[in-house]
Amino acid sequence: MKRKSQAKNKTATLAAALAIGLAGALGAAPARAQHGPTGLALAQQENCMSCHSVTRNFMGPALRDVAAKYAGKPDAQAYLTHKILEGSTGVWGTVPMPANTQLNPSQAAQLASWVLTLK
Repeated sequence: MKRKSQAKNKTATLAAALAIGLAGALGAAPARAQHGPTGLALAQQENCMSCHSVTRNFMGPALRDVAAKYAGKPDAQAYLTHKILEGSTGVWGTVPMPANTQLNPSQAAQLASWVLTLK
């Protein structure tokens, strides 16, 4: 009788784990879709790549250089998010980066996070 009880408990535990795993997987798919485009796609969509390249200096600095400059700094993501939204002058030369008023703070943060992965 004890063996049947143990087998039922194992089966119930496995079924519960499977149900939780499936619920998590099914719940995760819509969440990913809600995040919108990837960092690169968003950068292309919002015309960041008109002045920036990932690997080479153009009108603006190479995004890998930006990532390297701010790598390891605790406030890097917040700093870059602010610069993306508000623009800047003189940080990377004489060409100013215009404010990106078409972006919301979440999009700017997504771009900043993506840039920081490029190092």
